[in-house]
Amino acid sequence: MSRLNETNTKLAREIISRYPRPKSALIPLLHISQEQNGYITREAMQHLGELVGVTSAEVYGTATFYEMFKFEPVGKYLINICGTMSCALMGAHELMQHAEKKLGVKAGGTTPDGVFTLAHAECQAACTEAPTLQVNYRYRLRVTPADFDKLVDDLKDGKLGDEIPQHGVLAKVRQVIAPEREVGAKAPEDVNDAPAWLDGKAAL
Repeated sequence: MSRLNETNTKLAREIISRYPRPKSALIPLLHISQEQNGYITREAMQHLGELVGVTSAEVYGTATFYEMFKFEPVGKYLINICGTMSCALMGAHELMQHAEKKLGVKAGGTTPDGVFTLAHAECQAACTEAPTLQVNYRYRLRVTPADFDKLVDDLKDGKLGDEIPQHGVLAKVRQVIAPEREVGAKAPEDVNDAPAWLDGKAAL
């Protein structure tokens, strides 16, 4: 299914209601779409545009700014190996070569069974723990070739299901805002009072 399903459409409308301008909800809606389909489809971009009142081209323009959004199928597990300076100095190039041999695909490729996609990544902001990689954006630090082999084998055997969900799942816990904590979706030009947190009256 490419467009949001009924459950996710309902969730999307609830998220949109939190924003003073519907199009401000695009990024969380893109994440919902990617979680549902594994990547952002053309049909999904059209649907999201309809939901927030923009063109599919505007949805695409927003989505392409972020590396995390994909526009074609990727494996169940997307492995990004950092190749920036600290990781490069600590053996990232050799780790990538090992990963390509282990998985049987070059960087940028997906294994024939659709389980793994291997990719280069820019800095993952963990330079003291080089070389690093991420599996579906979950970190692995100071990775050796032996660590990589065990990681791949554990993923194949389903041993890390509680820790690493399939690609597209951003978080395991959906944000919930209690009614008494909602601030209301007001356009900035309609707000005249000081923020509740600024006058010290907000319940913490």
